[in-house]
Amino acid sequence: MAAPQVEERAEALAIVVPMLDEAATLPALLVHLAGWRARGCEVVLVDGGSRDDSVEMARAAGFRVLIAERGRARQMNAGAQACGRALLLFLHADTRLPEAADAVVCAALAVQAWGRFDVHIDGRPRMLRVVAALMNLRSRLSGIATGDQAIFVRRDVFEAVGGFPDQPLMEDIELSCRLLRVSRPACLRARVRTSGRRWEQRGVWRTIALMWRLRWAYWRGVPAERLAEAYR
Repeated sequence: MAAPQVEERAEALAIVVPMLDEAATLPALLVHLAGWRARGCEVVLVDGGSRDDSVEMARAAGFRVLIAERGRARQMNAGAQACGRALLLFLHADTRLPEAADAVVCAALAVQAWGRFDVHIDGRPRMLRVVAALMNLRSRLSGIATGDQAIFVRRDVFEAVGGFPDQPLMEDIELSCRLLRVSRPACLRARVRTSGRRWEQRGVWRTIALMWRLRWAYWRGVPAERLAEAYR
């Protein structure tokens, strides 16, 4: 599928953010997103049934908030459908984009169908630096991206592959597999920063073991619904 000519401007880009009970960390996220909105990006937050004040906080800050069925895949698909831009970027609520992310994404999508950023994991354990480096290397070699790497894609390609699969886990892996049938990803050296809180809460080594076990089971055909139960 040939890439169309895409202007290297923020006005071409929509940022879709799924959220659920993010009130504690939402102020910092909204400040971050306000900067991209000021540059001309369309920003849509999609709530999956928060029981805290997330929706009210985001709307009070002037952001567009959609309500969708719970589940990152469903929320991100709903956000993508509601956006009016030619380029889509999916950002987790605990991830922050690097400077000039809009320009590098637009430039990348002018020649490739999709891509992702390298990732830096914030946190105290030094092992998180190693984890991030291995994630980036593995992704570069395999062409598989994770949601923490802020996947971006041309709308026409996203719609052609059916968007995110309706499953509770590994939706980023499955989307990558679908997109790989179109092209290899643009693997940007610029880094997003994502929170290492889940690694610290569960333990770095335990989290590594869990993620590899889940990925291996998924490649063997274990349904994502069963894996989601193990992940919780």
